Amino acid sequence: METILLVEDLESLAGVLSLALEGAGFQVLLAKDGVEGIAKVRKGGVDLVVTDLKLPKKSGLDVLRAVKEQTPEIPVILMTAHGSIETAVKAVKEGAYDFIAKPFDPDHLMLQIEKALEKKRLLTENLILKENLTGQIGFPKIIGKGKLISDATEKMRKVAQGKTTVLLLGESGTGKELFARALHLLSPRHDKPLVSINCAAIPKDLLESELFGHERGAFTGAVGRKIGRFELADKGTLFLDEVGELDITLQAKLLRVLEEGEVMRVGGVTNVKSDVRLIAATNRDLLARVARKEFREDLYYRLNVFSIVIPPLRERREDLPALIDHFIVQIAKALKKEVRGVSPEAMKILSAHPFTGNVRELQNAIERAIILCEGNLLLPQDLGLTPSNFQSEEIFLAGGLADASGAAVRSVESKMIQKVLSECGGNKSRAAEKLQVSYKTLLTKIKEYQIDGGSKMKRF
Repeated sequence: METILLVEDLESLAGVLSLALEGAGFQVLLAKDGVEGIAKVRKGGVDLVVTDLKLPKKSGLDVLRAVKEQTPEIPVILMTAHGSIETAVKAVKEGAYDFIAKPFDPDHLMLQIEKALEKKRLLTENLILKENLTGQIGFPKIIGKGKLISDATEKMRKVAQGKTTVLLLGESGTGKELFARALHLLSPRHDKPLVSINCAAIPKDLLESELFGHERGAFTGAVGRKIGRFELADKGTLFLDEVGELDITLQAKLLRVLEEGEVMRVGGVTNVKSDVRLIAATNRDLLARVARKEFREDLYYRLNVFSIVIPPLRERREDLPALIDHFIVQIAKALKKEVRGVSPEAMKILSAHPFTGNVRELQNAIERAIILCEGNLLLPQDLGLTPSNFQSEEIFLAGGLADASGAAVRSVESKMIQKVLSECGGNKSRAAEKLQVSYKTLLTKIKEYQIDGGSKMKRF
């Protein structure tokens, strides 16, 4: 239960607000003047402060300064009479979350409290993330020195300092969310919220409310007002993962928000300003979806101001040893195991494995192996990545394990490409999207495996 300190000398107003806050599930501390309010702030245990501006003994500004001196992350909301709005604006510049002019609607105060506390939670999560990235494993936590990942990281560093919309392109498991977090932490907005939402993980009929919020009674089950992700990310960063999964209706609403910088809650009648830096990510070929009228062309160009392609693991095999070492150190420490490395035999298996799930699959494989490992080196039996995992047939009859594994990968890839190209009628763009690879990668594979008819197949 979160605790709100209410500093108000008018007993009737303090009583009404206290009952409303307790009814909303908060614990309430009361103070009747600025001195008592400052004393309770210094005792700790306060999550948010609501204070009148004009108080006996010490003013609301004094309470604000005491909060910002001791615990600057605690939001402060000022209540003020109409005549002192200029002073209240000054207070906001000094760090107050917001000010509310008297007389006010209690529902409006509740909304501001909800928004302030949610931002505080997000900032706390961001702080923990930043400490993890900087203190434990280095910043940013993007492992690898190969050309492809280095190019992507350099582009990320260059674009981080502005407000430019960024589109992250890459297969599932390549690290798009990690790039989004690094972009936020390298930006001038790093001390503001990073709000994430996976557009593919939420049912379509709920996604609009999650993004834009809703008013009480907007639809069946909307028993209260909900703040959407755009409002929660105000002054910070919003990460839209799997943006290619948005339906056409939501695409139109997202485009309007990006063009106007305003959000209207579902069931609302007024617009709410939204100052967010947008980062979007997808594993889809959005241009192919545009061509099929599944994605709005105008939204595509709004999102694709600056794109970063995050390469799949199979195209950055030179980074595999560094990634393996990184995950061993990280996971062994978390699991309190004495694993220090990988045996040569196990490394051969890891090097030959296709890792179609990319870095996420590698991380999961290392975690599973460390759990099973009984010594200080990972062995082949710990990995569980036997040739049968590669879904091949007679190619295992000759040669060593590493040779068989590599042959299996090539056989599976070749057969899969031929099958998908056939299903797509030779349309290579559509086949690349279905295979979740870039068009350039598909052309390279067609040439490498000498797939018949590859040069005659259509792009569109």
